[in-house]
Amino acid sequence: MLIVVAVIGLLARKQVGALPGAGTASGSSVNGSVPVVNPQQQSQQLQKQVKQSVDDAMKQARPEVEDK
Repeated sequence: MLIVVAVIGLLARKQVGALPGAGTASGSSVNGSVPVVNPQQQSQQLQKQVKQSVDDAMKQARPEVEDK
């Protein structure tokens, strides 16, 4: 559970840091090359990334616990 929360936090930080036009709300592009997405699209993209990360984490094999 803690690993999942850490992955989600890292993805959120990466997503926020990758936003070139976080301060602009227009539908135009920043510097004419990167389109600015609205908050709903940004949220959906982040949700997809988090879901993918959680799915990948759930598919990873867990180490065997030895009972003593």
